[in-house]
Amino acid sequence: MSTTKLRNIGPKSAAWLRQVGLRSEQDLIMVGAVGAFMKVKRAGFKPSLNLLYSLEGALVGCHWQEVPEARRQQLVSEYETAVGELPAARGAQVAGPVHETRMQQDADDEETDEIRFSED
Repeated sequence: MSTTKLRNIGPKSAAWLRQVGLRSEQDLIMVGAVGAFMKVKRAGFKPSLNLLYSLEGALVGCHWQEVPEARRQQLVSEYETAVGELPAARGAQVAGPVHETRMQQDADDEETDEIRFSED
């Protein structure tokens, strides 16, 4: 069964899932709703939490709006925990404090603030 045949999964969501390598119901079962949602988010797509609930509904066989509120909160909590455990993005430098260094001029080498242009 392809992702396009899963309950709650429309064409756009199915395309996102295919693009992150989840092409069947078995693939979705293996990674779970939270894992699949994270793959979609990390791929740069911008899904809402409704996708997370839809994935859970697809796994348990109910409409996404029938996923109980307690389970929804648990899914969001699992997602937030998983995101917190991710390593920092590679190549992105963490900004540090900015320090400014000013050099003092010697009294003998005092320069003026004017700019001089040479004439050719």
